[in-house]
Amino acid sequence: MRVYPEQLTQQLTKGLRQAYLLFGNELLLKQEAGDSIKLIAQQQGFLERHAFTIDNSIDWNAVLDCCHAMSLFSAQQIIELEIAETGLNANQAKALIEVINALHPDILLILTGPRINKKQETTKWFKALDNIGLYVPCNTPDPRQMPRFIQGRCQQLGLKPDHESVQMLAQWHEGNLLALSQSLHKLVLLYPDGMLTIVRLQEALSRHNHYTPFQLIDALLAGQAKRSQRILRQLQAEGVEATILLRTLQRELTQLYKMQEMGKKGTPLNLIFEQFRVWQNRREMYIGALHRLPLSTLVTIIRQLTLLEIQVKTDYDTQPWSALSCLCAEMCGIPTHLQPMK
Repeated sequence: MRVYPEQLTQQLTKGLRQAYLLFGNELLLKQEAGDSIKLIAQQQGFLERHAFTIDNSIDWNAVLDCCHAMSLFSAQQIIELEIAETGLNANQAKALIEVINALHPDILLILTGPRINKKQETTKWFKALDNIGLYVPCNTPDPRQMPRFIQGRCQQLGLKPDHESVQMLAQWHEGNLLALSQSLHKLVLLYPDGMLTIVRLQEALSRHNHYTPFQLIDALLAGQAKRSQRILRQLQAEGVEATILLRTLQRELTQLYKMQEMGKKGTPLNLIFEQFRVWQNRREMYIGALHRLPLSTLVTIIRQLTLLEIQVKTDYDTQPWSALSCLCAEMCGIPTHLQPMK
């Protein structure tokens, strides 16, 4: 059964399930969901906790021992298993099935991991846990969902933002839910009446949407033109050096070029992704980028990127940001008739 993070508290009032699956790319939501589950579990007698990370060094016998052993202090135990970003291999999936088969009413399992796709939801281990537990997708809201997410958070805290305030909070905290949470709690303390306006936000908060070059890459791979331009402007405002972005873009474009070459030679897409170690939850972005950027387009963008890098390194007066903006637009499939900077 699937429930979303904002529905979890209500669901927990109906009783504990034997297992909880917390998967997604948003650490804050996973932490909050895990804390809520453990709080209720502890109130119901689950006083002992064991945590393991599923990687090549995990001792599966130790996990199974927790399922079979009776504790001196508590008959009921919480077992937390964390799946690494690389996901589960065949042996790990098989071992996880053994653990699932060993579960009993005095064991509560919390399984956390990265975002999963529809194919992974059909695996034997996932379906087995889904039958006895709750699946809580913990993903960062996309820009369209962010205002609704913020309204829900504000309601929980007794805050009453107007429409403009919600939009401003969404723009300022896009991609940074931890900063959003901190800002909302700060606003609760500053304004006991809960009323939020743009003036109050500007007085109380500084911008928290500190982006990284890797978030820019993700937006470009996904073809998110407006988001990528906003991230680029913020990176410029934060003083990130253009040369760092140029190198990051060059590395990503070169990889896309090599992927296209392999695809042209008939290499299956799954083998290409395995060779370049593209994680399962990122493959959809790369598929979109490969469809959008054929070899000829990649050659043009890489050539312009190289010219821009030479200019930046040889002419200290060069202002590269407008050209970078054009390069980013081209990567999103928006033609700009790129010209080398003068």
